[in-house]
Amino acid sequence: MPTPSNEGIPSQENSARTVSSNLKENEQTLISIFEHCSDVVFRRLTLHNDAKLLLVYIDGMIDKDFVQSSILKPLIYEGVPQGLGALDSLAQMCDQEFVAALQTKRVTSFEEAADHILKGSVAFLADGETSILLADVAQFETRSIEEPSTEASLRGTRESFTEHLRTNTTMLRRIIVTPDLKMETFQIGKLTKTDVVLAYIRGLASDNLLEEVRSRIETIDIQGVLESGYIEEYIEDTNYSPFPQMMSTERADVVSAGLMEGRIAVFVNGSPIVLIVPMTFWDGLQAPDDYYERFLYVTMNRWIRYLFALFSILFPSIYIALTTYHPEMMPPKLMMSITGLREQSPFPTVIEVFLMEFMFEGLREAGIRLPQQIGPLVSIVGALVIGQAAVQAGIISAPIVIVVSAAGISSFVIPRYRFGYPLRMLRFPLLILSGVFGLFGVALGLILIMIHLIHLTPLGTPYLQPIAPTKKSKLKDVFWRRPRKGTS
Repeated sequence: MPTPSNEGIPSQENSARTVSSNLKENEQTLISIFEHCSDVVFRRLTLHNDAKLLLVYIDGMIDKDFVQSSILKPLIYEGVPQGLGALDSLAQMCDQEFVAALQTKRVTSFEEAADHILKGSVAFLADGETSILLADVAQFETRSIEEPSTEASLRGTRESFTEHLRTNTTMLRRIIVTPDLKMETFQIGKLTKTDVVLAYIRGLASDNLLEEVRSRIETIDIQGVLESGYIEEYIEDTNYSPFPQMMSTERADVVSAGLMEGRIAVFVNGSPIVLIVPMTFWDGLQAPDDYYERFLYVTMNRWIRYLFALFSILFPSIYIALTTYHPEMMPPKLMMSITGLREQSPFPTVIEVFLMEFMFEGLREAGIRLPQQIGPLVSIVGALVIGQAAVQAGIISAPIVIVVSAAGISSFVIPRYRFGYPLRMLRFPLLILSGVFGLFGVALGLILIMIHLIHLTPLGTPYLQPIAPTKKSKLKDVFWRRPRKGTS
């Protein structure tokens, strides 16, 4: 990330100053802080009793209608209210009589005032007063609540988070109606000063886990935060594991379920993706509507996911090992059919699989990056056309297309898209091991993956829990989902 230039130092020195009683001097200080900021508006007012007032705000970030009708008009046309008792200052009068319904704050530092102005507050400065009144009247365009795009479900809520932090936390409050739902706010980023909210339920979340997450967030030193992925990389245990160590979701019901299980959610202003910590391996294979459908259907679907996840990572490697090193393990008719189809191919089996795997991943990436209207069309048509042309040209044998396509489609069964990344990545080293050592290489690769998973403990939670180590009380939600009736 680029480092800020030294041009900002003078304004930082000005912002560190305290407010004086001279309105003109204060105005010049704010002008120097917001130099070359054409969207910052300075509105000067002279009231009926010759009291001078200065309003500072950012055009496009405040509710203009409210400011004009509830603040400017009463001040200009009515002046200071009479018969209301002694008031310490003009700022106090504005606070009590005109902006009492808003969130207000009195500050004496230009730095703090500038931060609030940049987030949609109006600053009131009065001549002869050494404090600034800040009124939160922020209003700007935000995306409306829509249906989740990456976590589709047949049953359940259709609401997803947006980029507005308070909209997201409000959605959570609507579901979990208890004062034990706590939300702690942190400000991360020297330039962006992004609000990060730590949400948890007091009494359910572990104190040790909460303190660990809180300390990791507090130690983040970064120029700016643009998405929750920035926070994820800073608080996860290791960046070199292909497996995600925390859940990311855009669904409020998933976050609520995680909090009720004693987990912690991390909201980031400007991002519709919320992080949930800690995460286990089995969380990546569970879908949101697993808890809305009948438990028999859910149990069957989970076993299908587990089998297809294993199939997606192992099928190409086992195919290479069997056809190259262990043909005696295959039925003779099937082996003869595969051998006949491979006679025209100029490449070894492992090279064929590698070429098709790279092509399949390229088409998958193209389908994501291309415009929404043509992306799926290009990926589907491209796979059909290229696969058929490669087979007819004799470059690739037909069984390879079947193997790679079946493995690729199997990875789509995984409900959490991010959890499919490690399975797709690990497919390539397993291809190399199977191409060099056969089934022994496949077994070696699986052993290394299992060793890594066993040693992976995000935020002190074993990644394979409750299988390793075994926790019988939680096994009811791994291989099957027990019915709620009669169970705790």
